[in-house]
Amino acid sequence: MNELVKSLPSPTLPGLHLPSVDTHKGWLFKWTNYLKGYQRRWFVLSNGLLSYYRTQAEMAHTCRGTIPLATAHIEVGDTCHLVLTSGGRSYHLKATSEGECQKWVSALQQAKANATLLMHHSDDSGDEVPVPQEDRTLTQGVLKTLASKLDDLSTCNELIGKHGAALQRSLSELEDLRGSTDSTDKVKAVNERATLFRITSNAMINACRDFVDVAESHSRRWQKALQHEREQRHHLEETIEQLAKQHNSLERAWRENPTSYTGETLSVSQTSCRSQEGDASDENDEAEFFDAMEDSPAIWILMKNTLLSSPIHLSLSFSLQDTSGANHMQLRRTRRSRIPDKPNYSLNLWSIMKNCIGKDLSKIPMPVNFNEPLSMLQRLTEDLEYSELLDRAARCDSSLEQMCLVAAFSVSSYSTTVHRTAKPFNPLLGETYELDRLDEYGYRSICEQVSHHPPAAAHHVTSQRGWTLWQHITIDSKFRGKYISVVPLGNIHLQFHSSGNHYVWSKVTSTVHNIIVGKLWIDQSGDIDIVNTTTKDTCRLKFSPYSYFSREVPRKVTGVVEDREGTAHYILSGTWDDKIESAKIVDSSQGCGGSEGKQKTVYQTLPPKLLWKKYPLPENAENMHFFSSLALTLNEPEEGVAPTDSRLRPDQRLMEAGLWDEANSQKQRLEERQRLERKRRAQANQALEEGEYIEGYQPLWFEKRTDETGDNIFIYKGGYWEAKERQDWSQCPQIF
Repeated sequence: MNELVKSLPSPTLPGLHLPSVDTHKGWLFKWTNYLKGYQRRWFVLSNGLLSYYRTQAEMAHTCRGTIPLATAHIEVGDTCHLVLTSGGRSYHLKATSEGECQKWVSALQQAKANATLLMHHSDDSGDEVPVPQEDRTLTQGVLKTLASKLDDLSTCNELIGKHGAALQRSLSELEDLRGSTDSTDKVKAVNERATLFRITSNAMINACRDFVDVAESHSRRWQKALQHEREQRHHLEETIEQLAKQHNSLERAWRENPTSYTGETLSVSQTSCRSQEGDASDENDEAEFFDAMEDSPAIWILMKNTLLSSPIHLSLSFSLQDTSGANHMQLRRTRRSRIPDKPNYSLNLWSIMKNCIGKDLSKIPMPVNFNEPLSMLQRLTEDLEYSELLDRAARCDSSLEQMCLVAAFSVSSYSTTVHRTAKPFNPLLGETYELDRLDEYGYRSICEQVSHHPPAAAHHVTSQRGWTLWQHITIDSKFRGKYISVVPLGNIHLQFHSSGNHYVWSKVTSTVHNIIVGKLWIDQSGDIDIVNTTTKDTCRLKFSPYSYFSREVPRKVTGVVEDREGTAHYILSGTWDDKIESAKIVDSSQGCGGSEGKQKTVYQTLPPKLLWKKYPLPENAENMHFFSSLALTLNEPEEGVAPTDSRLRPDQRLMEAGLWDEANSQKQRLEERQRLERKRRAQANQALEEGEYIEGYQPLWFEKRTDETGDNIFIYKGGYWEAKERQDWSQCPQIF
């Protein structure tokens, strides 16, 4: 008896701690449908949530579903079956054995109890005030008290089990010894063990009562603190989002504003937020900021440091001067940030296109009502919106990491198309478009329409930041009645100056749906095979087509980066309208479930890293053809461009101004003029066959060559930027 009293918890010990539930993981079979039956899934129980994945590797990027246990009903069936009901939906699960099933049931019930306890009093209102330091100290003391009480409960549990077993043995012995001479001693032993068991049980009950008292007395305070932290986190997320928008605008202003900003001091203040005195939290010590322009000026470094030092309050002040103070930075110009709103014109598309099913879309005479005020050459140039990805790739020492950034760049070109269902203007033969962003982003781009039927454009970009890009794209577009498919033919080439790595890839198919009835929407589907012809590294990107019946994330993109031996090193995942992440592979194994009996490879990866994220659209973008910040500047008038530049095209300019009737008249005039010019060239070719030499059409700035793959492509032969510097455009035809 004395030993028992010594082993029982002291009544003066403080309270009891909530048991911390370890994460429970394992394989279970989940019922899917009557065709596939039960499918093997990887389940993870953590923080009151039961999540499941197809493989362990998917834990890094894709969760197939989550079941909140706080509101779930757990029902145990026969032969290793259990049913979870939550939110009106039932999940039928099956374990591999009864022992495994019992472990899961125990873990689920414990997690449900803890989750229910945490939800208790969650609707209570309280003062929304920060948690002072003394409250933090008190909370830590309570946690220690609960931890001590948890030890008490564990001790009592062991003693109850021990003495309960001894009592059971004594009762069994008493049954065997009825009527014997030593029955009195046995009865006495049973009474003594029953007394010990009662004392232990009372100690257990008292410890539980202490735990309940402590938990109830502090649950409201914890709920207030938790609610405050949630609101602060939400407030911080809004602040960071506003900061990202301000950083984007501020950086553009720093690079592009006229000299009136020279020497002035710019400031950005987030007055709606208030800093907290003495709240020197180091929660942001591990914060990471991805997708930032690594070549950004010191303003971004100052902005980032300010954000890290004070997550709620932001105050920036800087002067646009060089470090010596002798010269001021000259900012060239302010790029426009809006265009006239799109007029609300109604037109029956079916009345125009019903007789054009199966024809090439470029040969259908379309009014400007279905266009956007940009040409195909400008849309091609718009692929450079995220050129900073190539700037970062040019500084990579690893060709595999470089491949990841190149893949992200190839996906980023589709991010602006998610709302852009309008058709760009078909360029006239000989039409050009230049984009000079040498001072802002370090590159210059030139496009030329080198063929009209089939429509083909050549594009060349040179960057001072270590890369050159060129492409020759032919568009094959067909109208299929319910949808329009646009298939770009041709390859995109990218070469980095320092390493000499040469990448080649092509574009996927774009499809515009609901041509006849419903709201227009666009989808991208197909595969992109990126090949580093120098190192033979490869990356296959899969653009999953949208399906109403699929549970996949819409607009999903996945990919694997492999070296020349076929060994996978990185997993790419994301969506073409939002972001792309990469995860480094640390291990791989052969799994089951492949089609036609083939085994799938299961990859173990590190946590994913953000490579690219889409910029937010400008304000009022829905009334400006959903143009991005770069697209708004593409048709901005500029001096000194070639007379064949798309900015000077009259029908496109009138459409942008909202004068669609006048734009249609100009469009018909230009198309008729182009038909006459094409007829003249056909007569010239006939005369050439008869022996008279008449030179046919030749592009001005590009020439046809054979690349290393044996394809005939148009390559920039130089001379455009030199002609612009001299303002000598005597070679240019008058196409407008």
